[in-house]
Amino acid sequence: MNTILRKSILGIAGLTVAGGLAAGPLNHDTSTPTTRNAAAVTTTQATKLDSAALIPHGVQGTQSRIDLDDEQTANVKAIIAATKKAGMDERAAVVSIATALQESKLENLGHLGDRNDHDSQGLFQQRPSSGWGTVEQITDPEYSTTAFLKGLKQVDGWQDMPLTKAAQTVQVSAYPDHYAQWEQQAADLVAEHWNS
Repeated sequence: MNTILRKSILGIAGLTVAGGLAAGPLNHDTSTPTTRNAAAVTTTQATKLDSAALIPHGVQGTQSRIDLDDEQTANVKAIIAATKKAGMDERAAVVSIATALQESKLENLGHLGDRNDHDSQGLFQQRPSSGWGTVEQITDPEYSTTAFLKGLKQVDGWQDMPLTKAAQTVQVSAYPDHYAQWEQQAADLVAEHWNS
């Protein structure tokens, strides 16, 4: 099949799917799941999101996973709450949580002395000297998440980028590809906690 014909067919199929998702179901039967958006499937019994839908580009590379303690789980919930407060969607929360997993393993880190990367602190390892805020601000999960999301909003087309590229554009890390390894766990955490 030639390339132009193939792109036309795929474009029409994409419009059909997007139109169907935007229009929503015509019959609203509460006994069966209904789609609220591309990422969420809601029933009267279940409010968990589909984590696969939160990874539109698929995961890149080998995925890492850590067990979370209560503090780390509270930080996940704080990131999600700040994302909602900023008026951003589940995908923004996935990017934020994956970034925090890479930067701090979701631990709100203070100054680490000799182990510190310059003056980086908090969930996102933001630096007061780089204009992210004061130490008190960047070690506040809501503030640091809001600051990260403000940077993400300024990245044209971040929604269509692979996670690691979107995160790297905001963070400017020396290890730009490392964010990708946390995408599955971040999506799973958003799926679990977005509606809780």
